[in-house]
Amino acid sequence: MARTTSQNQNEKNKVGAFFLATLILWFVSVLFEIFFNKRTELLWIVAGACLFQIANWVIRSFVSRDPLFVNTSVSLLHSTIISVSVVSVLVNQCLKNGSDGMFEHSQLVGGTWEWAYAALCFSCGYFAYDQLDMLFYRLYSGLIPSILVHHMILLVCFTLALYRNVTINYLILTLVCELHSIFLHVRKVRRMAGIRNAKSTIVRIEWVLNWLTFIFARSLTHILITIKLVADAPKFEKGVELPLALFGMAGMNIINVGLGIDLFNAFKREKSSENSNRHDE
Repeated sequence: MARTTSQNQNEKNKVGAFFLATLILWFVSVLFEIFFNKRTELLWIVAGACLFQIANWVIRSFVSRDPLFVNTSVSLLHSTIISVSVVSVLVNQCLKNGSDGMFEHSQLVGGTWEWAYAALCFSCGYFAYDQLDMLFYRLYSGLIPSILVHHMILLVCFTLALYRNVTINYLILTLVCELHSIFLHVRKVRRMAGIRNAKSTIVRIEWVLNWLTFIFARSLTHILITIKLVADAPKFEKGVELPLALFGMAGMNIINVGLGIDLFNAFKREKSSENSNRHDE
């Protein structure tokens, strides 16, 4: 038993060391772009990472010292800020230039809507912060932790797009899913806070919003983006943009399937708990 525990610990240390090394390489790459290539617009990445780390310290100091609660609370903050930012970017674009041509290939690949670049950088900073926080407090499990792989893929895809200044608008559209992430994190936080009454009106409303945003803001949005990429494939120039975009969307859609299954199982557990309590009465 002790040997198995020790082996698991060693494996976890190796996994952590690998992802920490990739995060350090990513950070060095960002600093190189900022200081040597004079890409000052990338400072929004640093600003995002710093803001969420400060939020982490504030919550840890004044609300709770539980690493998972702190991490989830900061994730909720990120989802809220990015959701507001993405909706604002889209509404602003519609009001200024109308929706005509907004989703044309040339706009999605070569154009950049106002504040879209900064919003993407800011979100990139969050994923870097969150990766480091999960590594530091070991908030992951398994030989190949899906959450760490997810963050690493997003950091690679986002930063490559930011360096080359391409597909920025496509990536902003993928972040519409953060509307659903709000309710995922709300559910997690309220359960950690001990609010688990499935008969509560607030909990029922939360589940309705959770399912609606999962279907429309996450699943349908990502499916439509994938369809658009496939339909516009001949319009892409030769390079890494199309393969990287298709790889990223394939990964997101697979993650969404797993997320939907997890969500359904969680919903069933809460409903069965409600029925059990009703019978006890």
